[in-house]
Amino acid sequence: MNSFELKYGCNPNQKPSRIYMENGELPIKILSGKPGYINFLDAFNAWQLVKELKEALSLPAATSFKHVSPTSAAVGTPLSEKLKKACFVDDIKDLDKSALACAYARARGTDRMCSFGDFIALSDVCDVTTAKLIKREVSDGIIAPGYEPEALEILKSKRKGNYNIVEIDPGYIPDPVERKQVFGITFEQGRNNFEINEALLSNIVTENKDLPNSAKRDLIVSLITLKYTQSNSVCFAVDGQAIGVGAGQQSRIHCTRLAGGKADTWFLRQHDKVLSLPFLDTLGRPDRDNVIDSYINKNEEDVCAEGNWQKYFKTRPNPLTDEETKEYLSKISGVALGSDAFFPFGDNIERAHKSGVSYIAESGGSIRDDIVIDTCNKYGIVMAFTGMRLFHH
Repeated sequence: MNSFELKYGCNPNQKPSRIYMENGELPIKILSGKPGYINFLDAFNAWQLVKELKEALSLPAATSFKHVSPTSAAVGTPLSEKLKKACFVDDIKDLDKSALACAYARARGTDRMCSFGDFIALSDVCDVTTAKLIKREVSDGIIAPGYEPEALEILKSKRKGNYNIVEIDPGYIPDPVERKQVFGITFEQGRNNFEINEALLSNIVTENKDLPNSAKRDLIVSLITLKYTQSNSVCFAVDGQAIGVGAGQQSRIHCTRLAGGKADTWFLRQHDKVLSLPFLDTLGRPDRDNVIDSYINKNEEDVCAEGNWQKYFKTRPNPLTDEETKEYLSKISGVALGSDAFFPFGDNIERAHKSGVSYIAESGGSIRDDIVIDTCNKYGIVMAFTGMRLFHH
């Protein structure tokens, strides 16, 4: 297959639309459904991300993409019992026997509101356990290097048989030069083939230079995630997963605030009060996600208020107070943070510290590097200058 016609482009009025190869065959097979323009943008960016994570860390990897940025990405490390419950996977038997399923459970469970209707990428052949997890989530599609026969049948049963399932050739290597058009003008550049590995973290510029292997892993997860996140971008990571992605903001402090807020919510989902919320049995998973977010962040609706709680809970829960939130988050540490370019001001470090950041990787090169380093030293944070920028547009 050299060309694949799409229903439309980014929007229904943008026709005709297709994906095609100028030379050779497309490196994919469409096993079910009919993916669209944005689906393929998500799929191909997501596949590159998990492929690089697997190569860098030698662990199965998964990511959940929405609108050409990852909501999260993770490698297959075991989940604690609390995290299983927070990610809605505590009922899955043999979860720990599939590292790929653990990676997907983490990636999907990080930011469940943003992952609603996502496109999934897996670094390895999709197994049955992973397929069972995916089947019950609202998702647009998946890309992977292969599927076990039973797993494929499980996925084909989604969306009345119209779930988008793409198989990609894991050996496909694109041309070293990439092109795209904007306003009829062609842009050309070399592909970003920079390899992200532990060597990138060797230039530690802070007083504290203690960077354990677990932190190196998390910084690599963060940086590879950023490589495929729309810039400006900042990523918090811990335990082998991205827990907060701040994408596409014009100001870096806004990236850090956004990512930090998501990281805080991820931690608070594991608070005992949240884990014990007495949901109505009839309340679906997406609605539970919305209610949990409102319960934690006190957003659009006070879900504990009289007249509201009855729609969601069997009994009226006690609110999560500001004091409880502050106390809980104050105990968090060991979080890694990556930035796709330098931090221009120390305020980013101040905000990162509030979310338990102990390790940072950023490019360096700001005229205010000394201020940023001093702020890290104030909190005992380890910071490495990578000398590498990761802008992605």
